Amino acid sequence: MKRIQVILLTILLAVLIPVENAAAKEVAVSVSSDAVIQRIAETEETAATGAVDIQAPSGILMEAGTGQVIFEKNPDEQRSPASITKIMTLILIFDALDSGKIKLDDQVVTSAYAKSMGGSQVFLEEGEVQTVETLIKCIVVASGNDASVAMAEYIAGSEQEFVRMMNERAQGLGMTGTHFEDCCGLTESPTHLTTARDIALMSRELINKYPQIHNYSTIWMENITHVTKQGTKEFGLSNTNKLLKMATNFEVTGLKTGSTSIAKYCLSATANKDGVRLIAVVMAAPDYKARFADAVSMLNYGYANCSLYEDKEMPLLENMKVLGGKTEEVPLKYEGTFSYLGMNGEDFSAVEKTAELEEALQAPVEPGQKAGVLRYSLGGKELGQVEIVTDGSVEKAGFWDYIKKAAFGWLVKEKNL
Repeated sequence: MKRIQVILLTILLAVLIPVENAAAKEVAVSVSSDAVIQRIAETEETAATGAVDIQAPSGILMEAGTGQVIFEKNPDEQRSPASITKIMTLILIFDALDSGKIKLDDQVVTSAYAKSMGGSQVFLEEGEVQTVETLIKCIVVASGNDASVAMAEYIAGSEQEFVRMMNERAQGLGMTGTHFEDCCGLTESPTHLTTARDIALMSRELINKYPQIHNYSTIWMENITHVTKQGTKEFGLSNTNKLLKMATNFEVTGLKTGSTSIAKYCLSATANKDGVRLIAVVMAAPDYKARFADAVSMLNYGYANCSLYEDKEMPLLENMKVLGGKTEEVPLKYEGTFSYLGMNGEDFSAVEKTAELEEALQAPVEPGQKAGVLRYSLGGKELGQVEIVTDGSVEKAGFWDYIKKAAFGWLVKEKNL
């Protein structure tokens, strides 16, 4: 009887939920059917056996802290990303917030062009005013194309200039397989392309540099208020990332879905478990159920097989001696922190740290000048290193500096006699 119920429910869902068209409209669907839950249970079993099998033709699993790739399938194959494009749009929005160019409570006026966007939208009217923060929610939660264009125009003056900035930012992240032609993924252009690896790279940049994105990407439902010439009305945002409501053994933290008839079903899913943050990217899945099931399959595999070492107690550094300087020492600091992703059940309690430092530095000394490294090893295998650099500057001593030093030394000697 239960099997018959599952079949009937699957047929009912197929009838009620049409395939998305090329207008990049995200479908709000329920994925709590027994069929999908059964698929998730199967992926948990495959994760335990160390195998990964995804239906999508392209995908990748990356650890967010180290950037290490755990699993990949055709990761550099160029494909249409649909609304996954908006991850780069969000990076530029948060870049502008971070630089102070814009603020969350800034008022953004919707243009006629932004209003004209089809597909996934929050139905902004021409002349309608919304805050930057509200538009961020519209982009992240409801995948609003109109909201994306409104923000692109607000930041760059035009969508065209904003897209130029997107491609420039992508190049800076090493996204070699990416070319954007709009800010929302609505275009049907055959040259608006990216890869699973590049999506993982920009997803990593967004969640690492701007972790506050999760305050928005974990919103399930929220209302916004439209105030137009026609009056005031409430509009409900519903998250297109149905992983947020699916039963998993990890915490889903985002990030973005995308689908068109060209791109099929795409997803960049971010998750956290025991401090390990993973990014699972799915491109061109055959249907919405496969999109989410593939992501769960990769994430289960990652959490079943990897563990993260992070050095939260790095050794204290003493000042380094400086020769020929106005001062005789310079403070040191670590150039970042160290983390390592293990895939073989390593015992990280046995990690050894070895500091290798210069005997002294010759003046002049500049801030950030390399002074040594802190090496990490486990069982004789080197895991990696962190550079040790100067945390200040020391000018080269002149003639009068030596006279002052000599005089000071003589006074100290006399005092001690």
